[in-house]
Amino acid sequence: MKRFWKWGLPVLLTIGLWGCSEQAAPQAQPAPEAKQETPHQNTDESVSKQTVYPLTVKDATGKEITFEKAPERIISTSPAETEILFALGLGEHIVGVSDFDDYPAEATKKPKVGGVVKPNEEAILSQSPDLVIGGISMDKPIAEKLQSLGLPIYITRPNSVAEIMDNILLMGKITNKQEQAEAIVSQMKLDIERVTEAVQDLGPEEMKKVYLEFAPGWTVGKGEFMDELITLAKAINIASDTTGWNQISEEKIVQDDPDVILYAKGLVDQNTGKNLEEIIVTRSGWEKIKAIQEKQVFGMDENVMSRPGPRITQGLIEVAKAIYPDRVK
Repeated sequence: MKRFWKWGLPVLLTIGLWGCSEQAAPQAQPAPEAKQETPHQNTDESVSKQTVYPLTVKDATGKEITFEKAPERIISTSPAETEILFALGLGEHIVGVSDFDDYPAEATKKPKVGGVVKPNEEAILSQSPDLVIGGISMDKPIAEKLQSLGLPIYITRPNSVAEIMDNILLMGKITNKQEQAEAIVSQMKLDIERVTEAVQDLGPEEMKKVYLEFAPGWTVGKGEFMDELITLAKAINIASDTTGWNQISEEKIVQDDPDVILYAKGLVDQNTGKNLEEIIVTRSGWEKIKAIQEKQVFGMDENVMSRPGPRITQGLIEVAKAIYPDRVK
């Protein structure tokens, strides 16, 4: 099991999420744009799926990057983007990943280029990449330094499930993997449809109240993927009156009396040696909470739930199954 306090909340969030601040979600950003420098139309379906280069795209920071051809040597400093690249079938083109990239298994065999916040510049340069992808976790000065060295840095910052899918499609366009990207997004849309159809006829009085604890003493409000997953599952996040990450009020949780408690499984408090579930169910006064009394406390895979990549809708299904097991099979 992972020892949470070994890294602390900020680092955990940059690994599993994408580097949001400890108590507030990032400001929403417009979806990345892409434009062809040399417009070209062709009615042939097979040709229409081929990217026309040069291709100019605008990343989440507003910076434009032009690709003369499909990148052949790619470095990802973000676990979510690494998952996207592998899902697109680009494993052989990935020449570096962050120290925390662990999915798929092939990612663990790639050369490491340091952390998600401050990757190792020398390690990146040694791989001679023609594309470096970073999440919001990458420090701005680091990104600017790499840009000054002539490296093409592309920063992603999706703030919703829809933007995650847009990001996958754009990365497919950059890398000339459009058909693969569309197939991934089509499956994600089916996952969403599976859940939304299963819960669509729930009335307001049937919607369950949910409390999510993703790290010891921390919950999540609006502006984060996990809040959106709860909402898509047609449940009520009791922290939805807040924004971003918030330290919990134990008394408020008891007062709100959630029907279901979700937590990140595998986390262990280094100081006490207790895992997160044990911390939750043994808190003073929490034995009164309905979810604990009725044993509706479920561990979720933190990476599947929170990484803005292809598995985010699998996270949605798992969340929905935990909340409404009689509806989502």
